[in-house]
Formats: sequence, C-alpha cells, structure tokens
Amino acid sequence: MGIRRQRHREKQQQQHVDDRLFLEALKKCTISDSAEENKTFLNDIFKDSSDFVIRDFQLDDRTDALLIYIDGLAKTDSVDLAMKTLMFLDHHQSIEEQMKRIKSSILPVTQLADTDNYGDMLSHVLSGDSVLLVNGSRLAIALGLRGSEHRSVSEPETESVIRGPREGFTENLRTNTSLIRRKIKSPNLKMQPLVVGRETNTNVVVSYIHGLVDPQLVEEIVSRIQKIDIDGIFESGYIEELIQDNGYSPFPQVQYSERPDTVSAALLEGRIAILVDGTPFVLIAPTVFFHWLQASEDYYERFMTATLLRMLRLVFLFVALLAPAIYIAVTTFHQEMIPTNLLLSIAASREPIPFPAVIEALIMEIAFEALREAGIRLPRTIGQAVSILGALVVGQAAVQAGIVSAAMVIVVSVTGIASFTLPRYNAAISIRTLRFPLMIMASIFGLLGIVIGVMMIVGHMARLRSFGIPYLSPVGPLSVTDLKDVVIRVPWWNMDKRPDFLGATDRSRMSESTADKSGSQQNETGAGDNDESDRK
Repeated sequence: MGIRRQRHREKQQQQHVDDRLFLEALKKCTISDSAEENKTFLNDIFKDSSDFVIRDFQLDDRTDALLIYIDGLAKTDSVDLAMKTLMFLDHHQSIEEQMKRIKSSILPVTQLADTDNYGDMLSHVLSGDSVLLVNGSRLAIALGLRGSEHRSVSEPETESVIRGPREGFTENLRTNTSLIRRKIKSPNLKMQPLVVGRETNTNVVVSYIHGLVDPQLVEEIVSRIQKIDIDGIFESGYIEELIQDNGYSPFPQVQYSERPDTVSAALLEGRIAILVDGTPFVLIAPTVFFHWLQASEDYYERFMTATLLRMLRLVFLFVALLAPAIYIAVTTFHQEMIPTNLLLSIAASREPIPFPAVIEALIMEIAFEALREAGIRLPRTIGQAVSILGALVVGQAAVQAGIVSAAMVIVVSVTGIASFTLPRYNAAISIRTLRFPLMIMASIFGLLGIVIGVMMIVGHMARLRSFGIPYLSPVGPLSVTDLKDVVIRVPWWNMDKRPDFLGATDRSRMSESTADKSGSQQNETGAGDNDESDRK
C-alpha cells in the first residue's frame, strides 16, 4: 500500500514538472495549417479561461482566419482596426502571397513578428500581443497591440530630491526603457531582453553601454539571470537575491533605484542596469559600500555642498550603528569616561529603572522599529502622524512609568534620525540590523566588544564581492585616482575619468579641453582683474 502511494505521488510530481515545462515543450510543436485544428487545440489549452479570446473571421470569401488575444492585455480598438483591414484582401492571391502582403503592407501595426511553433506563439499572446492564424498557412503573425493599463510617470516616492528631475520609473517595462533612452540618446545603449519564471514568463531587460562596460561583467550578469529557474518573478528583489555573490551577507550587493537619472549615471560609469517588468525599481550592478553615501542630488549641487552632505552622512552612519552600543558600554563598564555632572544626571535618571542598560536599549529600539514599520504600512494620511505621535507618547509614557531613562530615549531618537540620513533604504536596513548584535557585544565585553564587532564587520566587507568587485573599493584595495568621488566630491572638471575599479573599457569621461576649461577661465578672470587694477 505504501509503495502504491509513493508511485502515485511520484507520478503526480512528474505530471507537475511536465505542466511547468509545457510552454517550453510547445516550441517543438509546429502550428497546424488548419484553422479549425488550431482553434480546437488552443481552446483545450485555455479551457476555463474567460479572458482568452479567439475571433473567427474571413480574409475574403473563402479564407478563414483566427485572431487570438487576451482580453485586458491587448488594445481592443487596435485589434478591431487590424481585423477590419484584413477583411479586404484580394481573394485571387495564394495563401503565401496573402501572408507576404499582410506582413509588408496590409497591417497598420509597427511591430510584427512571425513564428511557426505553438510555444513562441503563446508567449506572444500571454505577453499582450495579438496573433493572426490563417487557414492553409503554418505561420503565425504576432501583432504588437499591447494596451494594458499602467501608472503614469510621476515623482519617485523613495528618492525625493530638492534639485533634480521629478520623473520616476513605473511598473511598465517599455515605459522604463524609454525613460532611460531619453537620458542617453546613443545607439551604444543596449537593451538585452530575457524571460525569467516558469509560470509568469516575466520580461527582463539587461541594459548597458556597449564599448564602455566590461564585456565579461555583462556575460556574468546575463549568465546568472539565465540560470534562474523559479515559478515566478514579481519584483526585482527576486532577481537581486538570486544573483548576488553572498546571500548570507547583511550588506546589499546590488543597488536599486526608482530614478532614471540615477540609473543613467550608473550606466555612464560602466555599470549595468536590470529592468524587470511589473516593478518601478531598477537594479544596478555592481555596487560598493561608498555608493551608500551618494545621492543623485550630490551631482546637481556645487561640489562643496555635496562634500559636506556626504561627510554628514558618514558621521551619522557611525552614529546609527554605534550610538546605542557605546551608551551601553560606557554606562555599564566605563563610567569613568563620563564627565561627573553628566554621570550624576544619568545615574539619577536610571535609579528607578529596574532593567540593565542593554534590556532598556532593546526595549526602546524594538519599540522604535515597530513604530517605524507601522508608519510605513498604515495609510499615508495617518501613517506619519501615528509614527511621530506614537514615538512621543510611548517615549514619554515609558520615562514616566520608570521603564526606561530619559537618556536612553534621547540616544534611541538620535539613532533613528541618523539612520534616515542614508539615501539608500536597503543600506539603512543593514545598519539597523547590525546595531542589535553590537549592543549585545557591548553589554558583555564593553568597548572591547564594540571594537571586536566593528573589526568583524570590516573584515567581512573586505572579503565581500559584488560581481567580482571588492566591496570596499576604491579604498580597499586603494585606488588614489578614484578617491575624487567617494566621501569628497571634487569639481566636475576634475572628474575626467571613470572609476577604475569598475573595469570600464573607456575611462575617459570628458575631453581635456573641458577638464582644463575652468582653470583657464579662472586665470583669464584673474588676468582681467589685474589689468583693470593697473589701469586704475
């Protein structure tokens, strides 16, 4: 009895695998030249599918034809126009002549493709195209008449700026590729198409600039994506997690952005963009640690302002990572480091607290993270109010109830504010995650535990790679020429070379005349001022 059940289960599993590979197997099946057979075959495949439409009509008085599409994915008014146009063919021509004329001059469609197998034909139908089948021909013509509803281009919500473009990516793949094309008007910008997902057949585009990017990097990324064998891809995060070098690292090894200008700038550096249909977030690879500190607005403001902001972000990155741990270590093991007046104030505020500093910090950090998550998940109209008022009410109530001290509320608040200064959301999550083990190590070993924890983090980052690029580049290994755009951003006329660690085949970013232009203008201005003073 057990053996029979096992065989039945194995048979079901094999049938399940066969169903998953059904579309791939259909690519070996040639389309029939009988319209009736094709109709029967397709109706059997799409049984119980109310949105699948097969429209029977005649090209002339004697030739039957089928127009196949998915209701809701195809643009029905364009389908009606194409069908109306096809009804006025010359019935004296042969089937081959009719098919040739349909593709060359009859159909009012800009995008046409033909296929002779069911697998490719159904891929077109499920992607939103309409397919024409003519009785007597084994050729199917796919009409690019996609018309599904999609969100219009609007300002990105996750990467807002004061100065810069206000347009952001949408969930439509072709809209996103067009936004990049508007930024980079070059035939060297390539858009390599891929399809990922057994059931979803999600369209993916790998974008790069030919002649600038490292060809081996393109091959590596395309190879990793092609090896993905999964049921479905609904967001770029699926691909990010499946192609990264180290899946157990807390640090993001692939950057994502909702801004076309950020993606275009990355492409011009010699990096690669991965666009996924159905999501406004575009992946950028490779990425390094110092990309965390860089925002698109840094390149639109003057270099002095951008440098100041980056230094501020770097300082607050360490505050977000280490502030609670340092407070726990100093108040628990190293009280002699605190000035006397401050120590007495902290001791007085902690006197009624029944918990040690580490428990107190964990309570507040977890409460703060819960309030932040609630503010994100709640409707936008009340989310911000709940997160702000919740933090104020909970913090004040906790202090009055004697659960936590006022000093701890201040430390946790400053830490939370510091984590918001990072322009990359996934980088801020990594810092928030690493904060907790550092707090525990500080409660056990004091400042020595913090030093050990930081050394372990830096050692892990030194070993980490993003598609073969060291994660601490260009600091480790050191590349002096690339330090112009790390923490300090030099003026644009000094950033005449692309980053060396990315391996771009063409490192020149601007001509020598443009790079020397500012200095020459300054000299000319100085000379003019001297002449004017001499005349006076």
